[in-house]
Amino acid sequence: MDKANPNANQLSSSELDQLQTDLPEWQVDTSGDTPRLTRTFSFQNFAEALAFTNKVGEAAEAADHHPLISLTWGEARVDWWSHSAGGITGNDVNMARATDGIFSAD
Repeated sequence: MDKANPNANQLSSSELDQLQTDLPEWQVDTSGDTPRLTRTFSFQNFAEALAFTNKVGEAAEAADHHPLISLTWGEARVDWWSHSAGGITGNDVNMARATDGIFSAD
């Protein structure tokens, strides 16, 4: 456990369950090797999805924490997880909230 940075610790199963209340648009994806927070955002066209992707990328770069972003016409899927923790951390939750804020601002 990283006591210096509690946001770097993998969330417990009860904390993951609470995410459904705190971040209802996000899903906890456990289909792969590492649990991830994932959400697909919908847009009117490719240009809007690309602009959103770039804004999320800027926020990620500023936080030095980078998601997987899948971009296609009218959609951008964003996945947050922490390699070093082997799953979802408080930092990922914070970045998911920031991603929601970017989407709401558009």
